[in-house]
Parts: sequence; structure tokens; C-alpha cells
Amino acid sequence: MSNPYAEWFERLRAEYGEQLSAMPLPEGLPEHLRDLITRGDDEAILFMLKLAWQFGAQAGYAAAQHQEQQVVKPRRSTVQA
Repeated sequence: MSNPYAEWFERLRAEYGEQLSAMPLPEGLPEHLRDLITRGDDEAILFMLKLAWQFGAQAGYAAAQHQEQQVVKPRRSTVQA
């Protein structure tokens, strides 16, 4: 049985992995995550993922709201015969 999320994630990683590999993370975060993995602290790792997911959702929602507020006023034009 396939996992739709895993497939989606792998497609994103294939498409954006190279770009994101150059993106710096906050100092100490990779080491902290490695420590959590080593200790098997799944609860803390899931909490980090949920925070990142929530922040991303909020940013997307805010961007959509901002875009909806951008009202384009129609320009008046004269008709030439």
C-alpha cells in the first residue's frame, strides 16, 4: 500500500530539493534535530513538524487574504469610432 503523503513529499523533494539545499537553517537546528533523532524523541520531532506546517498554512492564508484585498479598479476609456 502506498502512502500519498510520502509520494507527494518525494515529488516536492525532487522538484525543490536543490533550491532548498542552499537555504540556511537557524544555527544549531540541524544538530538539535540530529540529537532528537538519536534519542528517538518522536514527540518533539512531530511537534517541530506541526509548527512548521502551521506556520506555512498561516503564511499561505495571509497571502491569499492579501491577494483578495487587492482590488483592481477598472480604467475608464473612451470608445473611438
